[in-house]
Amino acid sequence: MVSTGLDTAEQAVPAAADERDPAVAARMFKALADPIRVRLLGLVRQSPNGESCFCDLADDFNMPQSSLSHHIKALVSAGVLRRERRGTWSWYSIDHAVMDMMESLLRPGGPLRDIPGTATGTSSRCD
Repeated sequence: MVSTGLDTAEQAVPAAADERDPAVAARMFKALADPIRVRLLGLVRQSPNGESCFCDLADDFNMPQSSLSHHIKALVSAGVLRRERRGTWSWYSIDHAVMDMMESLLRPGGPLRDIPGTATGTSSRCD
């Protein structure tokens, strides 16, 4: 087995996840339901080469490293960020496939409209 350095076992949203699965969508969006995590994502996105070292991210936040690690772990677990170990440091980059999936979910007529049990095409009790 070839090691890529990526902690893929930590990623709860596999690359081939069914974007019509509401649990998958909820996990991804829940990870971004915190201003610190949104800021982390923005910092990684704007960093050179699209990746940031934990040490650089820690410099941008006035919080204990353990708290920052908690927020980063939530983003990695949701599959929004990828983690690669290089020596003693962890480097983070955005998983663009997951971000594309999130964008697709938000698009009008996106895959969530086809979730079994949704009221699409049925009459409303409020009519």
